Amino acid sequence: MPPKTKRKALADMLEDLSKVNFDKFCRQLLDRREEPRVRRSKVEGKNFLDIADLLVSTFTESRAVSVAETLLREIECYEEADTLVEDTGGQSSKPGGSTTSPSAGACGEDPMADGRCSGVHFVDKHRAQLIDRVCEVASILDELLDEKIIQQGSYDEILAIPTSRDKMRKLYCGPLNAAGRDGKDILLKILEKKERPLIDDLRRKK
Repeated sequence: MPPKTKRKALADMLEDLSKVNFDKFCRQLLDRREEPRVRRSKVEGKNFLDIADLLVSTFTESRAVSVAETLLREIECYEEADTLVEDTGGQSSKPGGSTTSPSAGACGEDPMADGRCSGVHFVDKHRAQLIDRVCEVASILDELLDEKIIQQGSYDEILAIPTSRDKMRKLYCGPLNAAGRDGKDILLKILEKKERPLIDDLRRKK
């Protein structure tokens, strides 16, 4: 079965959400700190078709699915996030980029999903440990800036935070959420270079 169009997949996903989760999704959309921001007047009182159109018009088709996937995971709608990625053929947020959700096929070896079919990315699964134990935050930010995963404004803001833990926490809450799965893939590759003993230790944990 061919993948749905992104607009159709977004509309179907939003229609299938419970009213509570639809409201949570809309609130999370309004709370995004990264540009482009969404105006409250564009969201309040709108139905699932309006929000699907808003996602595409605001973030473009190349990023709308990844932004929606991130928002779904933030409100703990993991199954819906996996289904959305599967329905769009595993297409990610960046033009020309594509990833396949681990839940969409055989498990195999997927280092980005920690080798499991859970649909949870490695950097999400080990969020607390990474926030607590990553030390080379400044050099990680340098590479994320070079890869255009974060913008100069976010880079300066995070770099000014005094502790490594709070830097990582801010990175998770802001730019990394907006970057979606592609951004998390790149962060993991950087961590594998900068924090190899830590990543190896986390991979050994069951």
